[in-house]
Amino acid sequence: MRYRAPAIAAVLCVTVAITTSQANAVAAPAAVAAGPALVAIDPPTIADEAPMVHIRELQKIADANGGNRAHGRAGFKASVDYVKRTLDAAGFQTTLHPFTHAGAQGWNVIAEWPHGDANNVVMLGAHLDSVTAGPGLNDNGTGASALLENALTVAKSNLRPDKRMRFGWWGAEEVGLIGSKAYVSSLSAAEKKKIGAYLNFDMVGTKKVTKWGIYSDGDAGLASQLDAWFKARNIPTISINLNSRSDHAAFRAAGIKASGVISEDSLSRLDPCYHQACDNAANVLPKAEGIATNMIASIFWQLAGAKTAVAPVRS
Repeated sequence: MRYRAPAIAAVLCVTVAITTSQANAVAAPAAVAAGPALVAIDPPTIADEAPMVHIRELQKIADANGGNRAHGRAGFKASVDYVKRTLDAAGFQTTLHPFTHAGAQGWNVIAEWPHGDANNVVMLGAHLDSVTAGPGLNDNGTGASALLENALTVAKSNLRPDKRMRFGWWGAEEVGLIGSKAYVSSLSAAEKKKIGAYLNFDMVGTKKVTKWGIYSDGDAGLASQLDAWFKARNIPTISINLNSRSDHAAFRAAGIKASGVISEDSLSRLDPCYHQACDNAANVLPKAEGIATNMIASIFWQLAGAKTAVAPVRS
């Protein structure tokens, strides 16, 4: 057999040429499509009527369940179901946090917007239960409804915040701040450290509100930020020391920065229906409820670093 070196060399040359071409093709950088940019955004103005929709739903629940929404009663469980159902439909990661008190099952509703840094959490809370005497629409359907409408606004705005936005609706608070304590106690030390701020909202729709109470038995910086929002709108405020008698107490005791707002400068002087059967939907002032709902949105979006995705402009 004769040796045919030139033919082999030609094959090698062709092979080298093909391999080099393929390598160059692989090495060439692929074109990367520009993704949406994140830009800071302010919350939209929330109409006074928006949270009142939830107030009326809670009234219907009380009417259908013996006139109240108290711990251990059917009205409270129906309130929990309404809040969770609404949040689930809006795209929240929603869980029921169970606990027992006085032989009765209770629940907290915890909802998290699934965007933002999960290691840096800003949390809002309000108690969802009433006393057995009545439906509890000012105390505290107002705080619960303001939070629920804020959650829906976050979802509608499709926020991509810097920090994780978390909401809590507490059970059995009227019988000893049970739900919020149970929730905080269930958190590991590491999970507690992730919560950079907690804000509580209680009775924020009082009909005869003259001054908005800012919790003074908590973090001074958060209290100052809340107070500044009202002052910028010439709305009178007063510092109020609740002596840890509200839902922020468990957070404060755990070393978490906490504060809150209440729409009266004493717990009962401005609301003759406080813990009475007449604390119904008619006992809520829509204007006060609207002020609270918009205040919550403004502060929450600031604390969380609210942003929205904006598609890049194509040339």
